[in-house]
Amino acid sequence: MSTARSIQPLNNYALGKWIAGEGNGQLLYNAITGDAIASASSKGLDFAAMCDYARTVGGPKLRKMTFPERGRMLKALALHLMEKKDLFYKISWATGATKADSWVDIEGGIGNLFSYASLRRTFPNETFCVEGDIAKLSKQNTFIGHHICVPKEGVAIHINAFNFPVWGMLEKVAVNWLAGVPAIVKPATITSFLTEAVAKEIIASGILPEGALQLICGSANGILDNVISSDVVTFTGSASTGKMLKSHPRLIEEAVPFTMEADSLNCCILGNDVTPDQPEFDIFIKEVVREITTKAGQKCTAVRRIIVPENRVEEVRLALGKRLASNIIGDPNVEGVRMGSLAGLTQLKEVKEKVEQLSKSQQIIIGDFEKFEVKGADKNKGAFMPPVIFLNENPFKNLDCHNIEAFGPVSTLMPYKTTEEAIALAKLGKGSLCSSIITADDKIAKEYVLGAASMHGRILILNRECAKESTGHGSPMPMLVHGGPGRAGGGEEMGGRRGVFHYLQRTAIQGSPTTLTNVTNQYQYGGKYIEKDIHPFQQYFEDLEIGETLITKTHTVTEQDILDFAELSGDKFYAHMDPNSLEGTPFKRTVAHGYFILSRAAGLFVDPPKGPVLLNYGLEECRFTKPVYPGMTIGVRFTCKEKIDQEKRNEEDVAKGIVKWVVDVYDCSSQEIRDKYEVDLTNGDTVAIATILTMVKKKNQNQ
Repeated sequence: MSTARSIQPLNNYALGKWIAGEGNGQLLYNAITGDAIASASSKGLDFAAMCDYARTVGGPKLRKMTFPERGRMLKALALHLMEKKDLFYKISWATGATKADSWVDIEGGIGNLFSYASLRRTFPNETFCVEGDIAKLSKQNTFIGHHICVPKEGVAIHINAFNFPVWGMLEKVAVNWLAGVPAIVKPATITSFLTEAVAKEIIASGILPEGALQLICGSANGILDNVISSDVVTFTGSASTGKMLKSHPRLIEEAVPFTMEADSLNCCILGNDVTPDQPEFDIFIKEVVREITTKAGQKCTAVRRIIVPENRVEEVRLALGKRLASNIIGDPNVEGVRMGSLAGLTQLKEVKEKVEQLSKSQQIIIGDFEKFEVKGADKNKGAFMPPVIFLNENPFKNLDCHNIEAFGPVSTLMPYKTTEEAIALAKLGKGSLCSSIITADDKIAKEYVLGAASMHGRILILNRECAKESTGHGSPMPMLVHGGPGRAGGGEEMGGRRGVFHYLQRTAIQGSPTTLTNVTNQYQYGGKYIEKDIHPFQQYFEDLEIGETLITKTHTVTEQDILDFAELSGDKFYAHMDPNSLEGTPFKRTVAHGYFILSRAAGLFVDPPKGPVLLNYGLEECRFTKPVYPGMTIGVRFTCKEKIDQEKRNEEDVAKGIVKWVVDVYDCSSQEIRDKYEVDLTNGDTVAIATILTMVKKKNQNQ
């Protein structure tokens, strides 16, 4: 972004069009040069109409899409944004970010789209999903229950912080879009010029259905007055602002879900086993310095408290000072600069005020606001500051460091005596997004994790084995929960599939197995069978029906079966081979191998001739529920449970899908045999059950 850029208003995207806010708006500044570069205003926007537009235009379109379709939408959008990333990097410079800082924000945000796109394969080819196992509610299994999850019919309102104008938006919308819910995004105004640039590319791509995304660059004051019970509100920012929003009367009246991810006093622990000559000591110093300087310390996960053994305080102080002395501050476009500026002069003023407050109860040992150099820029115009490290020699008495957060490159070094004390200090932060411990001793790691986990949303354990590939203390990952208890807000973001369910309504459904099969498009055990003259392995993916069942021929298990399988598999466990070792076991005599029963079941349900089935894709949920002795007869009820569509990787790829089958191996012995072996079975009882997956070719190869 050129400093010569004329001051022009940012646009909001509302009701399907780009709209410049009325009036002069709030001026936005280049954090490096101090020049005014844009203005932002939302005056004139109708927030009630925007919410209604999302619910009535964007929501229905997203809800009609299946999970795989939504996932492919996310993937296409991620690929499109990656092509435009150079533009975003140029604009990101004006936020004070270095190339490395911008990479986390821009490509990290796009990476979230990719990650959630990949989750489409874990959801059914439906607009909804079922969750968990069935609940048997009656003796004869004619009445059961299950849980179905459908997209909420409201809008996700995301109120984001200034420090990650791209990641902050994309990490949230990826989740609600996969769930089938539209979003209104309110980025922090100070860096909203970068969010606007990304949103413009999203809208211009035409990949999203209209109404799936709206953007407010100016103030969103009053938008919460319009929420209803089907909406979801998320907030990232300061704990004080979050508490104010969380207590909004409309949220309480409508029981609107509110997810809060607040800045917290995260900590990094040096294990008391680590000495300066160990790799873990260097890992610790590098990790702490990285978290202090990345984004100039403007991360909700940044290390604010450095907790080290009391006999290592001086060594850590010297090592931190040496490493920070090589940290070059300045214009991120200048070669060699490792740390840029804060996001603006208002942030610099706030950080200085917090540093002054902290100085009343502890001393600065590294850093001086007056004596630091800036490369390639004027430190009096840009929002620059040096890293500041405090020493608190009595952290159980001087508590400001556990209560006051300077949202910049500021941290406090403090001693501890035992791991128990380190845990207690960590907990004095009253809840954080992340804690980390660097130790070579797994016993110390376990003690710390189990002691501290209740007050932290994420704990990173670092040692020489994982440090090179570790994503670091301050990096939330899409497949893991991002959030924390207490001061951190008590909320959760991302978390893979877990995050998607925040935007789905979970409803218990009850009825007969057959009815619930037809409602969910997943076979519910006990439902009516659909029997056909053609073997299921001779049918294409499109022709198979949920509930379609093959009742196989039977097989009587013999002693020779057990001996042959033992020789073939090498499994000569005593229960199969030694009748004299069965005292004190559940078995009346030597018993057939569970895996033999499953293998013999395959021999009963497989149709050998070539057909649409391409391969066996896997096995799930296998249980051996009753013993099978020689002389007993088994059969298989082979039922189509679920069909999962697969997309073609390229034009040459075979069009196919995955079919899940219930393999219900049941007893069909005579009563005489069951009485002989005193088996607690009645004719038709299940002795083994599993779900197998087959890859099945489609009839239509153009799909």
